[in-house]
Amino acid sequence: MAEDALQFGDLGRILVIVPTYNERENVELITARIRKAIPEVDILVADDNSPDGTGAIADRLAAADSHIHVMHRLGKDGLGAAYLAGFQWGLERNYDVLVEMDADGSHKPEELYRLLDRLRTADLVLGSRWVDDGEVVNWPKSREYLSRGGNAYSRWALKVPIRDITGGYRAFRADTLRRIDLNSVGSAGYIFQVDLAYRAHEAGLTVAEVPITFEEREHGTSKMDNSIVREALWRVTVWGFNHRAEQYRRWREGRRKHHTGGW
Repeated sequence: MAEDALQFGDLGRILVIVPTYNERENVELITARIRKAIPEVDILVADDNSPDGTGAIADRLAAADSHIHVMHRLGKDGLGAAYLAGFQWGLERNYDVLVEMDADGSHKPEELYRLLDRLRTADLVLGSRWVDDGEVVNWPKSREYLSRGGNAYSRWALKVPIRDITGGYRAFRADTLRRIDLNSVGSAGYIFQVDLAYRAHEAGLTVAEVPITFEEREHGTSKMDNSIVREALWRVTVWGFNHRAEQYRRWREGRRKHHTGGW
């Protein structure tokens, strides 16, 4: 296959961050698939003190494979917080590329080559369900409509051209993460994904999308609930309002300088 012929040594050291909470049925499967798909990458399992023993399984995997590492966090603190901790871990160890990937198999490791290949000419690459050739599998129509609607609303409110700003399969250059001020990121849930992509766009960085096939998990329980949707809608609305207010302020300032001859 085409992906077998691709090599990614020119991108530097690559770290795939896999947050886990009660993923004992998935953690061994997903790490094996990542290692098979792109053997040179390292993996960081960021476990939020899973009561089902996920962390212990990850420790066993790490003991047997030097490419696998484990971060044991104190408790369940949200997806965004887990990724922020993982980013910090990777940046401190001088990784050049940091990848977000779900533990449940919904993000196919076999498609990671698409993100990495595109990252050669981008600062941030999003695996997108809603571009040409992207798709979802085993989703009810209600959830598809919710996702499409949420992304359409985010594009309108934030004035960004991104088709799938809520997706969580992503590849960042290390310099991208350094430029978007991770220390000021306060969003913890799935809105975290919107936050980082929006920051990258506003910073003038190149944000690209590649098609992926998103497949609903087979094992375990989804962490998505109504509170996550409410948080996302509220924050996007606030960010959109602030964005328009700043644009209006700059327009008024420009008109004032024009009529006074500038300063």
